[in-house]
Amino acid sequence: MVDVKLSFGFVVVLYVFTAARLCYTDNNRSPSSHENVEVQKLLNNLNKPAVKSIKSPDGDIIDCVKISHQPAFDHPLLKNHTIKMRPSYHPNRINVDGIKAMNGSTHGHASSLVTQLWHLNGKCPEGTIPIRRTKKEDVLRASSVSSYGKKTSSIAKSSFVDVELDVRSRHEYAVASTSKGQFYGTKASLNVWNPYVQESNEFSLAQTWVVGGTYDTGLNTIEAGWQVCQVLYGDTNTRFFIYWTSDAYQKTGCYNLCSGFIQTNNKYAIGGSLSPTSQTDGTQYEFTILIWKDPRGGDWWMQLNGELIGYWPSVLFTHLRRSASEIQWGGEIVNRGTHGQHTTTQMGSGRFSGEWFGKASYIRKIETVDAHNTLRTPDIYTGHQQNCYDILSDLDNGGWGRYFFFGGPGRNKDCQ
Repeated sequence: MVDVKLSFGFVVVLYVFTAARLCYTDNNRSPSSHENVEVQKLLNNLNKPAVKSIKSPDGDIIDCVKISHQPAFDHPLLKNHTIKMRPSYHPNRINVDGIKAMNGSTHGHASSLVTQLWHLNGKCPEGTIPIRRTKKEDVLRASSVSSYGKKTSSIAKSSFVDVELDVRSRHEYAVASTSKGQFYGTKASLNVWNPYVQESNEFSLAQTWVVGGTYDTGLNTIEAGWQVCQVLYGDTNTRFFIYWTSDAYQKTGCYNLCSGFIQTNNKYAIGGSLSPTSQTDGTQYEFTILIWKDPRGGDWWMQLNGELIGYWPSVLFTHLRRSASEIQWGGEIVNRGTHGQHTTTQMGSGRFSGEWFGKASYIRKIETVDAHNTLRTPDIYTGHQQNCYDILSDLDNGGWGRYFFFGGPGRNKDCQ
């Protein structure tokens, strides 16, 4: 076992976590004739003509769409954009980290790939990208057609937020953050689980946030990770997701591929289900995300398990055109407080951080990219909701680097 010293962190400065809530309802509403027209118009915009379609075992339809026809180019700032297939530079000391399976101890690493379920039934040809087809019922779970796939601000914002007091927004966290500075990317390996989510309008996720600016100046974020979000996808599968905003979740940005992010990879469907997921005292699965700003082009590129996925063009942003001011990693859930009780929605694996490897969820090998395009191990500060979810962090000079365990079961004898 790794010899570690555990330390609690209770308060962390956050810019992103309190802002976002999904614009979704759990009502099974009947659309009006006008709304039916609007839904179909949106579906026509999102579901581009496919070269090939693949039925996934989880019920998804994956459309293989020509790269040049993807939804990103519906964004007015990208109408005449020239697609870039690769960045000018990668960060120094980059490793091709696939998903690893770890059995027994933190020192025993055996390779094992986590895949997406649709791969069982086919693959997309070169020159296309896989896009999860949006269905009418997906859109109707949103509170309105215009809010589909988006977040919005839910409470008045200040520049500094105490995680422990953020229950008023119904979002709860176990997070780690850098101090304020200038950052040009991040790399981390996220342990993948399938947590229980109590209510259909709650969610559970683990992700990284690349943050620029403040709420008062028009917050910019780039986000990526995994989530269980029934209101967005219609099921409780663990799915890979991305998000972005350039105005503190007001009008810009969206989940996955609705507009903005340009995908270049034909193997990963953003929004697609991940399989297998980690099991308690069993095989632990993880994926490695690298997000960095190309020093020459200025675009923000994303790599998943050593493969380029695509990029967010710099023109989408204001603050992030220059650099990020903070990087964050961790878990988030929504607590609807049904019947006046705290939710039993799990974060991470549903186990507290002190239960450690094989039981608690983790994020490890945490690095940031500096102004010289070099990966560095950062100092981090942690915060969490007392008694419901928690986080423990440390530094290992071996294969784990900077890491933390996080999560929890939600409602318990100390969290009502």
